[in-house]
Amino acid sequence: MQLRFILKRTPFLWRYADQLTWRGSRPYWEARYSGGGNSGAGSYGHLAHYKADILNEFVALRRVKSVIEFGCGDGNQLSLAKYPSYIGLDVSKSAIQTCVSLFYEDNTKDFFLYIPEKFDSIIDGHAADLGMSLDVVYHLVEDKMFILYMRHLFEAAQKYVIIYSSDHDEVIKGSHVRHRRFTEYIEANFKRWRLTKRLENRYSIAQYGTEVGSFADFYFFEKF
Repeated sequence: MQLRFILKRTPFLWRYADQLTWRGSRPYWEARYSGGGNSGAGSYGHLAHYKADILNEFVALRRVKSVIEFGCGDGNQLSLAKYPSYIGLDVSKSAIQTCVSLFYEDNTKDFFLYIPEKFDSIIDGHAADLGMSLDVVYHLVEDKMFILYMRHLFEAAQKYVIIYSSDHDEVIKGSHVRHRRFTEYIEANFKRWRLTKRLENRYSIAQYGTEVGSFADFYFFEKF
């Protein structure tokens, strides 16, 4: 409790929180959001606007009617979105409460707590034209969480999946970040889906550095 208070009063310490309180992915994110943390730099500023431009254009050009996002976070990225219908899922109850409060007057958006072990997209009625995963895959540290998450993402998506993430293997010990070569996993396990496009980040770390840039790119998948 004392540590959570300190983190809330000193937001910059969240970059080190994983090293101090690591107990698993879900406890980490709940503690982060309930303690006053946010979804991170990728959901704010120039990176948020960059992602919104790409996603809004895709939704408009493909005439996407419904979107489901696995990992909606605090809703700041969503505030820039233009989606006809949206379902947001997150493992953090605090994040969901924040989103419900932020968009309470918007009847095109619904939010639900994501419990991977109990989730069923068909039974729960969670399905959409487009399934999205933004800055999430490299936070799926546990193998079990990764496998469940990917299955649910592709089961819930009816036509398209967009993933914004790194795509290489790298384990960072004791961290809430674990990079995965997820495109190989998708190719091996989701035979009805194909990668149609990779869009390199306009603000890559190689060009802009770690303070401004991102190691994530866009990956577009289509069901066939």
